Amino acid sequence: QVQLVESGGGLVQPGGSLRLTCAASGRIVGIDYMAWYRQVPGKERELVAHIMSDGTTQYTDSVKGRFTISRDDAKNTVYLQMNSLRPEDTAVYYCTAEIFTPTFGYDYWGQGTQVTVSS
Repeated sequence: QVQLVESGGGLVQPGGSLRLTCAASGRIVGIDYMAWYRQVPGKERELVAHIMSDGTTQYTDSVKGRFTISRDDAKNTVYLQMNSLRPEDTAVYYCTAEIFTPTFGYDYWGQGTQVTVSS
């Protein structure tokens, strides 16, 4: 059974930094697309950043220059380095990945980690 587990969320002051980690486990043959989304109550889940297997990245405009997505394929892990955090970055952050097992490929989601930016 494949699982994605996020960690690294918490409370940080405006201007501070956090690093989110999402580790995949299970019978994994390969991982293609990996991404971070975020969601606040009453709003749709928003794509923050994604990274493809070839290292290509894309960011939503509001985080460009502040957030960096990266991956370590040897560890089946994706990271989100968040700098210069703002109160509007407060949300539950979810990771997702297209993961291939010996039998099929599927989009998996983590359980989410809370990020709160407040003084």
